[in-house]
Amino acid sequence: MKVEKFVEILQADFFTGVPDSQLKALCNYLYNTYKTDSAHHMICANEGNCVALAAGYHLATGKIPVVYMQNSGEGNIINPVASLLNDKVYAIPMIFVIGWRGEPGVHDEPQHIYQGEVTIKLLDDMDIASFAIGKDTTDEEVSSKMEEFSKLLQKGKNVAFVIRKGALCYDEKVKYENSNTMCREDIIRHIVKVTGEDPIISTTGKASRELFEIREAEGKSHKYDFLTVGSMGHASSISLGVALNQKDRKIWCIDGDGAALMHMGAMAVIGNNRPENLVHIIINNASHETVGGMPTVAGGIDFTGLAKSLGYPSAVSVDTFDKLDEALKNAKEKDELSLIEVKCSIGAREDLGRPTTTAFENRENFMNYLLKKDS
Repeated sequence: MKVEKFVEILQADFFTGVPDSQLKALCNYLYNTYKTDSAHHMICANEGNCVALAAGYHLATGKIPVVYMQNSGEGNIINPVASLLNDKVYAIPMIFVIGWRGEPGVHDEPQHIYQGEVTIKLLDDMDIASFAIGKDTTDEEVSSKMEEFSKLLQKGKNVAFVIRKGALCYDEKVKYENSNTMCREDIIRHIVKVTGEDPIISTTGKASRELFEIREAEGKSHKYDFLTVGSMGHASSISLGVALNQKDRKIWCIDGDGAALMHMGAMAVIGNNRPENLVHIIINNASHETVGGMPTVAGGIDFTGLAKSLGYPSAVSVDTFDKLDEALKNAKEKDELSLIEVKCSIGAREDLGRPTTTAFENRENFMNYLLKKDS
């Protein structure tokens, strides 16, 4: 289905969301059409944030907004949907567009399997009527369903279009780029060189995939790394939990700007606890690059100033490999909580692979290493 026709059927003029590769056609269309013009399109830090913003839009205009997301974001919307939107509370209508990762019967990565199984059930439990769109779904079927949904929206209920793999298409090309020069894989390679046998917790997306392939290429064990392949925004909190209970080790967190934004309150908790053995690295390309490249607001954020205000004793920003190496060396030698922001370009190798070990194997190997059970 052409994304232009899909948007026409929705009859909405305000969209907000968190980008998803399954919704790349919609994301690219919205960016090409509106960029991030706040009157029509806003990319938010997390999906609950989107719902609240869209609720404010409805309260101010009386119009029905659209919130788009990957199905992994359903967990982030449960609270505002149940306690704000629901027709037993404020009856605020909203259209959700949800990318269906891990759809039963369709091969996907481990972190999406269970989420895919419960996608429709979660919508049912939230009293959100849903309709799945696939490659063979006709424009007429979507139009007919939208007419049906319109009656529910008028009653203050919420509805969702669940988008199967390849269901939406868009012919126009979009190029996302910035002026930074360092690529993420090389950044991670420099990190690995300094960390040695120190444990690393890496964020979801291509960062973890690149870390895995760097270990493979260098013939090193994967036991040093916990790959947070799901749970976007939570790698820093996992790192805090490890650091507080493994005080004799230097713990390194490889984070992304989109992930750091998604649950930024975690930085306040880290800063308050100030573990002396934790190094928090935010690789900042101001982009949701793993799922297509749409921008985050991180290009205009002073992460070092933020970190210091939240209690990080040390925080630096680097934009060259010489500065990165110096910052890594200093963080390794100091006994204090440190933050390193690394300015990064957008892009990755086209042949970038995925971890060949299972998530369970990753957990077992990492825990055995931390608990000194490995041979």
